[in-house]
Amino acid sequence: MTFEIRAIAPDVLDQLRKTDDAGRTPRRIVEEEGGSPLRCCLRRSRPGEAILLAAYAPLRRWALDTGADPGAYEEVGPVFIHEEPCEGPQPETGPGYPAAMGGRVFRTYRADGSILDGHLVGAHRSADPVAASALLDTLLEDPEAALVHVRAVEFGCFLFEVRRGGPGNPAPVR
Repeated sequence: MTFEIRAIAPDVLDQLRKTDDAGRTPRRIVEEEGGSPLRCCLRRSRPGEAILLAAYAPLRRWALDTGADPGAYEEVGPVFIHEEPCEGPQPETGPGYPAAMGGRVFRTYRADGSILDGHLVGAHRSADPVAASALLDTLLEDPEAALVHVRAVEFGCFLFEVRRGGPGNPAPVR
């Protein structure tokens, strides 16, 4: 099976830079040490980069495109994005599994927006693009699985979305 790794879509990023999904102005941060997971380009921030911390509701955005109703599963959580538009995922970060993002929770959702399953993935497996990709293939083989959210284990934050699809550039998340 093939899948697509999806960063947040450029048009959604433009919206989040003004008002986030919690109705607030995002918080500006200049990275001292770097290392924050950027959801716009699926890499870690670098020292000195200006980034924003914004609230993002990935299932709400997905439901707008699909007509799903995630109900109580709709979550709003923090994401880091570049302050200014960036080029999105680059060849060194995509289109394959972005190991630098460090996702350790793989949560599958049904087409109606409800949670199907969750998997806590060992650090060695989540840092290995081949092993993580094999797990994503297995999760998406389930006909009930509509998408997978990869999340940080430490904070539970959304990192990126995975959907069935073909090879090519990562398609953005709405």
